[in-house]
Amino acid sequence: MSDERELARAFLAGDERAFRELYGRCTPALYRILFRLVAGRSDEAADLVQETWLRATRALPGFRWDSALSTWLVSIAINCLRERQRTTRMAIEPAARERSAVESHEHRIDLEQAIAALPDGYRDVFVLHDIEGYTHEEIAQLLAIEAGTSKSQLSRARRALRAALNGRSQ
Repeated sequence: MSDERELARAFLAGDERAFRELYGRCTPALYRILFRLVAGRSDEAADLVQETWLRATRALPGFRWDSALSTWLVSIAINCLRERQRTTRMAIEPAARERSAVESHEHRIDLEQAIAALPDGYRDVFVLHDIEGYTHEEIAQLLAIEAGTSKSQLSRARRALRAALNGRSQ
């Protein structure tokens, strides 16, 4: 973390190379998380990564270093995603999201497709916990939910994934 802190200080002092170094270190993981949270829509994940960095660079002078820079960036990314979801929620039929990844029972359902078909809350917790390794307490903080809610959503997400991968509906 101290190396990130030094790079951040250098960037705030005007060192563009320091920003490129931070960007190069943090962006692959940030993109990977967002890619899964937006159900594999690469353009949307890339847009959210850019929006995250725009906000982060503006807020960096006030970052207190209570957490790792990567954790802080993920929290900004989740906020960007939530804002985007709020603005588009009325335009998107919820049922369309649920059935987007389900093909026929004869075809093998890919894990990424099954994850993409999860409701937003389930997918968020599943990706952050089972794929990225965040604890329930960290997820609770990132998503502004209770740790118990994170645990129950993870359980439901796993159940939904098992059902999807076995070719059954929930």
